[in-house]
Amino acid sequence: MDPYFSELGRGVYAYWKKENFSPAAFPAIALKALEKSPPSAHVDLHEFIRKFLLEDEQPFQTSSGFGQPELIVHDNPMFYIQLLFWMDGTTDIHQHGFSGAFHVMTGSSIHTEFEFKNAHPVTARFRTGDLCLKSTRLLETGSTVPIHSGSGCIHSLFHLETPSVTVVIRTHSDPGTDPQFTYLPPHIAVDPAHQDSQTMRRKQLLDVLEGTEHPAYAKLVRQMIVELDFERGFFILQNCVRHLQSLGAWENTWSAYVKKHGRMALRVKPTIEEIIRRDGMVAMRATIEDVEHRFFLALLLNVTQRRDLFAMVAKRYPGDARKTILRWMEELLVSDGIGISLLDFVFPDALGVSPEEQPMVFLTSLKYLLKGGKPMAREKVLSGQKLALFKNTLQHSSLGILLNP
Repeated sequence: MDPYFSELGRGVYAYWKKENFSPAAFPAIALKALEKSPPSAHVDLHEFIRKFLLEDEQPFQTSSGFGQPELIVHDNPMFYIQLLFWMDGTTDIHQHGFSGAFHVMTGSSIHTEFEFKNAHPVTARFRTGDLCLKSTRLLETGSTVPIHSGSGCIHSLFHLETPSVTVVIRTHSDPGTDPQFTYLPPHIAVDPAHQDSQTMRRKQLLDVLEGTEHPAYAKLVRQMIVELDFERGFFILQNCVRHLQSLGAWENTWSAYVKKHGRMALRVKPTIEEIIRRDGMVAMRATIEDVEHRFFLALLLNVTQRRDLFAMVAKRYPGDARKTILRWMEELLVSDGIGISLLDFVFPDALGVSPEEQPMVFLTSLKYLLKGGKPMAREKVLSGQKLALFKNTLQHSSLGILLNP
């Protein structure tokens, strides 16, 4: 057992005991303990890993799949301390059924907090509402954040370095705070612990039909949507949307869902569209090692206003934020010989620009739209209807935030 974490755990227990183990007091106690003796300043990570691998005397380890991996470093009947390693992890937007505090021991993360307004319980494990951004900030090594159980603490973390390591002091569970909802922006909350085995198997069977290009796939999905309730219909749509789109059958299936559920269904479509967008960005994050590029992806995923994005870029990388962003975009552009793309933005063929010229036209036109200065004579910038088409395509992609006020 690591002596630092044993001492940290004993201190937390002593302070909490003085507060008669009040659940409300625990986040402040955990926060104070981590700030008074921060793991980032007292733990040699390489030495800790060596000892954990070689010494058998360790706290009981859970079978949790959270973290990459999760290591229990101190266990107490009232609470425990865990180390969470993150290699390419980006947490879902979630709330907790426990309380405490977490500390960035190694690496850094973008931490985003939300609130869920106008909540409407469809079932005990499925809600609709409006997920609203409260704040986004950069957590550097040494940062410590309290955790409050329940819907008052809805957040997500986008880890920048590989690995990032966080230390969490947490209760086992806080009564009355379940379920631990996961939020699918902008309008859905689900209980990830609930296992509807029949729906899971149906989705798996539909995946088989998709993989074998079964001709009845779209018809069967539409028939399911007509019969299923709101919640199970949502999960089927979420699972099948990409293949239905490729078959040209999405709009017909979506119409069946709207016809069955009316106005309730209107919150589902933007949620499914955002799931597709976020999944694509998270998948791209797993292939990118450059910390600056990961930082840019994190901002695109979590910030909604251009001014906030520019401010965070300038804070971490002093200088002209526009120039920094344009450099990142140039570095992230992908060319397949036919055209260029960046995340979900694909350079429109209708603009009639050759593949060789697309990178320069993309960057100079974007620079013009960002008002970063007039283009030089040798730079090609779209104009008129072509610029309008370029701008419209950009606005309907993950890069659209760059055009927001």
